[in-house]
Amino acid sequence: MNTEFFRKGPFRLFQEGAFPSRLHEPRPAVVLGRWLGAALVVCFVTGLISHALQEWGGRLPSRPVDGYRVTQGLHVISGLAMIPLLGAKLWTVYPRLFEWPPIRSVLHALERLGIALLVAAMLLELFTGLLNTVQWYPWPFPFRETHYWLAWTAVGGLLLHLGAKAPTIAEHWRRGGPEVPGRRGFLAAVTASVGLVTVTTAGQTVPWLRHFDLFGARRPDLGPQGLPVNRTAEQAGTVEIPQDWRLTVNGTNRVRLTLAQLEAMPQHTARLPIACVEGWSFSAEWTGVRLRDLLDLAGVPEDATVKITSLERRGYFRTSEMASSYARDPLTLLALRVNGEALAPDHGYPARIIAPNRPGVLQTKWVNRLEAL
Repeated sequence: MNTEFFRKGPFRLFQEGAFPSRLHEPRPAVVLGRWLGAALVVCFVTGLISHALQEWGGRLPSRPVDGYRVTQGLHVISGLAMIPLLGAKLWTVYPRLFEWPPIRSVLHALERLGIALLVAAMLLELFTGLLNTVQWYPWPFPFRETHYWLAWTAVGGLLLHLGAKAPTIAEHWRRGGPEVPGRRGFLAAVTASVGLVTVTTAGQTVPWLRHFDLFGARRPDLGPQGLPVNRTAEQAGTVEIPQDWRLTVNGTNRVRLTLAQLEAMPQHTARLPIACVEGWSFSAEWTGVRLRDLLDLAGVPEDATVKITSLERRGYFRTSEMASSYARDPLTLLALRVNGEALAPDHGYPARIIAPNRPGVLQTKWVNRLEAL
């Protein structure tokens, strides 16, 4: 590598041979960039799906049943895989940070701008995303909105970077030239590290990898009634349910039903997953009343969006909205039981929503009101 730049400007201490490794060359950087770019695209697209499902009140199709489970699982898996990939990629190119002069042309300025946007956005994106998987938020800004816009910033930086480095990428895209000692070993080590991270964390959403789930944020098969919870009844202030609890359904008619009356209605069972934004998911058998039967009882129009309200005293998701595509799906239930048992308080006793292809935060627990919007 040309080290002439390291002998000028404020970086005079970097003399010839300051970065002796021949792995600081374009070919490993291009190979790693290819893998990193693919992971970023998967993470970005699945993140957009997650954002849409949460922000648009379920106005997307309710099928496939496991849709959100797959897309959010891929989102977290690809995000975790990017951590070793990004570290290796930065190691291959970090000597370029010490070039002098720092800006040599318009194209070089665009390249540096793209790199700055891409690296800063991805580092912050991966850092906050990793802490989100363990539900730790030590920052003052809202996670979801920040995570969303950082993703767009990273993609913008990637496009600028690709445009500026297109000739170099094209030149080194295919294998060629003399074999550099250690290159294959380095790339194999990176591949192994990505595989290790994936295998030891993906079990929180991929059932056949569950025995290898050493570092996942959740063991999905552990928790009350064999299911984990993110928000307990104590945290939500719903440990004590009022003795006069009634489910209120508001449509053209106003219907109020006791738990005994709900249990006397036709019961249906569906096997559906709880899939959470942190990347874990687990399926269970839920039994209860079809939501569409309750809406028909109150004369709710078939095309109406339904607002669901919880007994929870506070919290961003104490209410949720459900479009008719979900509310009228025969698998969408006001669940009263899970795996043959009455709901535990932490799982939403006396009643909760369970629907296909829906984020866990929108599967509202401790439901006490349904109303047409």
